[in-house]
Amino acid sequence: MAQKIKSIEFPMRLAGIKMGTVNSYLIKTETGCTLIDTGFPSGRADLEKELQNAGCLPGDLRLIVMTHGDQDHTGNGAYLREKYGAKIAMHRDEVGVVENGDDTLSRRRRSFLRRVFNRIVLELLSRFARSGKFERFSPDFTIDEGYDFSEYGFNAKVLHIPGHSKGSIGILTTDGDLFCGDLLWNRRRPSTHSIMDDQSELKASVERLKSMRINMVYPGHGKPFPMESFTQLNR
Repeated sequence: MAQKIKSIEFPMRLAGIKMGTVNSYLIKTETGCTLIDTGFPSGRADLEKELQNAGCLPGDLRLIVMTHGDQDHTGNGAYLREKYGAKIAMHRDEVGVVENGDDTLSRRRRSFLRRVFNRIVLELLSRFARSGKFERFSPDFTIDEGYDFSEYGFNAKVLHIPGHSKGSIGILTTDGDLFCGDLLWNRRRPSTHSIMDDQSELKASVERLKSMRINMVYPGHGKPFPMESFTQLNR
């Protein structure tokens, strides 16, 4: 059985207005399932329904990989680990985010004002976007450049691609599919994400991806797209 990728989209709304989507990806293999990112807590019921429809039940989900620590990607990690028995993996530079519920901890700009602003944004998301409270947790283990997921039946390796945050990672399969987190997205067209922590790291990460054999890109926001289309639009 080949690796099967299921895209799971969740609408992001602010005061009832749709503001795009946030994505999770379920990979099914002969030995179980791997989930890449988990969405906001508010999308939990829909996420579980998608997992069930895909035949991924408690005991089948072996691993949850977080591309970075932001709440819209990690919001259901603690719950899924408890219910499904999966392990959680992420980069070491993102651990502080999920342990403290503070995404400034994986960014270079960590001023007092930025941290206060971050708390305000999270509160607004909780109230008006109904995202749910940030449920803190610690990952089971950390992963970095070159980590091989084959022991979980998932033929893929980790790419460290900072830019959006210090510990942002991509997951590149042997078939050339890239799960890129929030380095790239596809709102109106494939492009780099509008929120970046470090422009020099962003540029280096993008140039690195352009030099690799990548077929399809599965972004954290928006529809999957061919890497070639991003390269042509961003020369």
